[in-house]
Amino acid sequence: MHGNLASIESLVNGIKRQLDSNWQSDVLVCPPSLYIDKTIQLAQDSKISVGGQNLSEQEQGAFTGEISGDMLKDLGANYVLVGHSERRSLYNESNALVAEKFAKALEKGLVPVLCVGETLEQRENGTTMEVVKGQIDAVLDFYQDKTTGLEKLGQGVIAYEPVWAIGTGVTASPEQAQETHAEIRRYLSTMNQSVAEKVQILYGGSMKAANAGELLAQKDIDGGLIGGASLKADEFIAICKIAG
Repeated sequence: MHGNLASIESLVNGIKRQLDSNWQSDVLVCPPSLYIDKTIQLAQDSKISVGGQNLSEQEQGAFTGEISGDMLKDLGANYVLVGHSERRSLYNESNALVAEKFAKALEKGLVPVLCVGETLEQRENGTTMEVVKGQIDAVLDFYQDKTTGLEKLGQGVIAYEPVWAIGTGVTASPEQAQETHAEIRRYLSTMNQSVAEKVQILYGGSMKAANAGELLAQKDIDGGLIGGASLKADEFIAICKIAG
């Protein structure tokens, strides 16, 4: 929940100026919903994709304040975050609700970015993968048939965000991040090797230009879900350049 018209215009233009037509990595920005339309206008004729930060699991109706997948799609968004740690912790979104949102996003032609991750207490208790598997399994279980669930999961993106490393300045070491990313991929490979190999798994825990090189060099880290560093065009572009 950052920004205004002036700052968003400055940020998007700052990013756009430094992207050329030969840019290889995927670049996605997810502004507050009020500014999606403006961001899409600013991002025209560039490599920047635009997404939402959240969506409702409902189709439409008496859900004051909610934003539907159709609304996001109507504005021109093509991605949406689901299950961000702040949605889970501050707004009590359960694994089951996040799974509903993931399914609704796909139904509406949006690419869902499924955020998963553990708290500090869960990491210290040694239950990181138990927590992460539960968050992934909720999506698979939503479709009842796991084969279908895995196919659907493969149409989205996974973002591993250790809750203890978000906005704290504390970053998981490259080895810690890689270990969890590898475990996620290994878990998926026990059910569908193709999905495991193809799905993008992003790291989202205080990634910035200073540490992006080491993190993105890890075999199973396919990109970053950038927080505070995305509010500065030069810092964000520096990470993009490291990604290649």
